[in-house]
Amino acid sequence: MQEGFTSVEEIAYVPEQELLDIEEFDEEIVEELRSRAQDVLLTQALVTEQKIKNLNPSDELLAMEGISAELAVSLAEIGVTTVDDLADLAVDELMVVEGMDEETAGKLIMKARESWFQDEEESMVEAGAEASGG
Repeated sequence: MQEGFTSVEEIAYVPEQELLDIEEFDEEIVEELRSRAQDVLLTQALVTEQKIKNLNPSDELLAMEGISAELAVSLAEIGVTTVDDLADLAVDELMVVEGMDEETAGKLIMKARESWFQDEEESMVEAGAEASGG
């Protein structure tokens, strides 16, 4: 932290020389730090993967723009496993997700609702074609 590193990812993937430039660190310490950081990231990824299997968010939700695997797990934990589940929410209902802010919540909900608007437009086009005899 004192040297400006704020995440495990930075320690795991920063060029080795940046860590070696820290006065108190030698090659052995840098190797151990990077190894531990990579182990933590791998463990987190495995836990997330297992939670995805257990909570079963839909493939459509997992593929939605703005949805990471971690966010999909958090959503599934509150009962949101499909894009329609997400679209049905109000911003304040999404605020229970850790790290969620109002702007992001609003964007995610509107993104989830895009299919609703597309379905509505298609219905209007079809109705117009039928009315004109097409």
